Amino acid sequence: MLIRLSELDRRAFRDGLNHYAPSLMAMFSWGLVTGIAMSKSVLTMPQALGMSLLVYAGSSQLAVLPLLAAKLPIWTVLLTAAMVNTRFMIFSAGLAPHFAYHRFWRRVLIGFFNGDIIYLFFMRRDFPLGYQPGKEAFFWGMALASWVGWQLSSVLGIVLASLFPDSWGLELAGTLALIPIMVSAIAGRSTVIAVLVACVVALLGFDLPYRLGLPLAVLAALLAGLASDAWMEHADLRKIVRPRPGRAARASLPAAAAELSGAAAPAARPMSDTASAVSAAAGQSDRQERGRV
Repeated sequence: MLIRLSELDRRAFRDGLNHYAPSLMAMFSWGLVTGIAMSKSVLTMPQALGMSLLVYAGSSQLAVLPLLAAKLPIWTVLLTAAMVNTRFMIFSAGLAPHFAYHRFWRRVLIGFFNGDIIYLFFMRRDFPLGYQPGKEAFFWGMALASWVGWQLSSVLGIVLASLFPDSWGLELAGTLALIPIMVSAIAGRSTVIAVLVACVVALLGFDLPYRLGLPLAVLAALLAGLASDAWMEHADLRKIVRPRPGRAARASLPAAAAELSGAAAPAARPMSDTASAVSAAAGQSDRQERGRV
């Protein structure tokens, strides 16, 4: 595959591999735990291997194993897996503008190989929307590293499950390995609020059937993040248009506003221009008052 790529795409592909490499240990731990769990469940080894290769979704794989063991109807298993993977709807919506120029089957392939960590690292690069040389190669560099690391660890867990006793608590080890990656994604007040809301909702909905607590936590976090962004934008806007304190500044505001309204065109001037003029008038009044003192 690398032979057919341009030099720029080859560099971007290697960049994706190198960018994802620090996360391989966490992915390996989680895949190992998932493989062991599948092997110790009701699945046969061929079934576990097929599930690892075709499903490629650790959280939903672990979620449906107890349902398969209880021999619940297949629609229950599928609904639970869909609820657990609801977050990928958000991931797909985020990636869609970047790869909308591809055909449907190519976009489906990108969606299949996408993952939590891949999406996080990809969006951090702030690529422009639409086609850009090297962007897709960077994605596939991360996707290939993730898929190979997951399959190797998962197959290793399936084959060697008997060597890992349950008393080792590998489930906790896999979770702990993923925590640093999740924490590194928290940047800004909105993200912190979204994470806290998601944690609270997930805990409150832990006992809900079909893992409904997970999609509810995702939806609540999304709404909380959007509300926080809107509130901060409103607060920043108020700071921009708020005048400086001081009697001279307050006294100069009507004159500045009248001067601006007389000189303005019929179309409304941008808010940033008005705020700049008001701030300049307030600053001039402050300097005059200090000069008289």
